[in-house]
Amino acid sequence: MVFRPEKPLEDWMHQAADVQFERAVNEFVRWRAVATQARSPAPAWWWGAAFELRDVRRPMPEAWCASLELPDGATYADGAKVFLKSLADQTTLPWPGGFPGRGAGS
Repeated sequence: MVFRPEKPLEDWMHQAADVQFERAVNEFVRWRAVATQARSPAPAWWWGAAFELRDVRRPMPEAWCASLELPDGATYADGAKVFLKSLADQTTLPWPGGFPGRGAGS
């Protein structure tokens, strides 16, 4: 038996991935609203959503594009790049209770 997806693989995504990505978009908005000096490191849980959708070329909802400061019509792959860039040079993770701003333990 040969797997023949109805859509190209770069358009395929698990239904739960959309929910996880939406959560990450909403958290990103809260995180970016905190002044840079007071902002916690980006949370590691964004990695999962970003890696899962890094190759999906399906357009994101316009509201998510705006939230991630991307043009209308940006893809999930474009959104994933925003998350991966925020995590790329990071060497620490937020403390419990320290997201989106720096907590007492940081």
